Amino acid sequence: MSKPLVEGLAGDPRIYADAVERMLERIDATSAALGEAFPLSADPVTGAWQTSPDGRWTGGFWAGLLWLAASASGGARHRDLAEAAMRRLEVRLPVDNVLNGLVFYYGAALGALLEVSEAGAQLGRRGATALAARFQPSIGFVPLGHQSGSLTADADGETNIDGVPGMSLLFWAAEYFGQAPLREVGVRHTRAHVDLCQRPDGSLHQAALVNPRSGTMLRQYSPRGYKHDGTWARAQSWGLLGFTQAYAWTRDPFFSEAAMRVADWWLGAAPPDRVAFWDFKDPAIPDTERDTSATAMTAAALLKLGRLAPAPAQRARYTEAGVATVRALLEGYLTPTHRSDARPRGILTEGCWQRNEGVATRHELVWGDYYLLESLLMLTGRIDRVI
Repeated sequence: MSKPLVEGLAGDPRIYADAVERMLERIDATSAALGEAFPLSADPVTGAWQTSPDGRWTGGFWAGLLWLAASASGGARHRDLAEAAMRRLEVRLPVDNVLNGLVFYYGAALGALLEVSEAGAQLGRRGATALAARFQPSIGFVPLGHQSGSLTADADGETNIDGVPGMSLLFWAAEYFGQAPLREVGVRHTRAHVDLCQRPDGSLHQAALVNPRSGTMLRQYSPRGYKHDGTWARAQSWGLLGFTQAYAWTRDPFFSEAAMRVADWWLGAAPPDRVAFWDFKDPAIPDTERDTSATAMTAAALLKLGRLAPAPAQRARYTEAGVATVRALLEGYLTPTHRSDARPRGILTEGCWQRNEGVATRHELVWGDYYLLESLLMLTGRIDRVI
């Protein structure tokens, strides 16, 4: 096993080892219950999952959880399950949705990164090629896509911060296969979102609409947030993760500076217990939903910044914040949270998918599980690189 990420800072390592075991138990139970279906969101009391046959935009996170489980357990069973889930994602290759970057980075490329899966490398390459082919030079990014579930009729000129972390698929494929043009698409897409979505204070708009011919800005807004000029928690976490991972792959200071602005805003705006509400500007706070999925994503990004930030003081600050955020999730939201808790073990509760539509507002969400387990494996040294 590799050296833990924050030796001496994370506290009792048994806390993290126990959480990993709980999450592996939940992964095994999910796999046994669902067979070839992909989990989306689960009832936090019964553990029963809502599923999809093709995984939708979240399918890569289920395969990714299985790749993480293979790294954690060291066994062939989880690797075989990950390979099988990955193969079922192939049907999404022709889908016109920028979130395919997430699907094939976590679902396929992660297998090549963590488990040296040649099948993962080849499917990841196909996913990267298909994603890059949708890049529009006139606007400088991959549009949201006509099969994205866009809330507007302008998918050719619309983009979401949600799609930025998936550019890691292009950065990975460029490095793995020596295809520099893929890297350039990833760089241009990510840079565009710093310009389109980041406010001067470091907070983020979720979405932007531009003229698809000229690239001229038409509108900035947050369709999934409390209001269009608000700050949706998951927009902030997607941006933080995406800018951080762009820096990890490129070492371009433009991306580290953007990531640290987002991180600093989050750390100044998050509640004292560190678990974000679903939208930072909901006037009902604290009597409104949390979003542990955004918080888990942020924890993973902060731990990565703790390795990557240029100055030692910055690295220490982000590492400490990442550790504290993980601890907050374990202590308050990963079942069982106390001895009398009868819920299935290893559920990350209080994820909020689509608050405005009333969809899975206090549930387990598969991507929240992914980012919490990734954070735990970084903390315990089972993952020794930024992925």
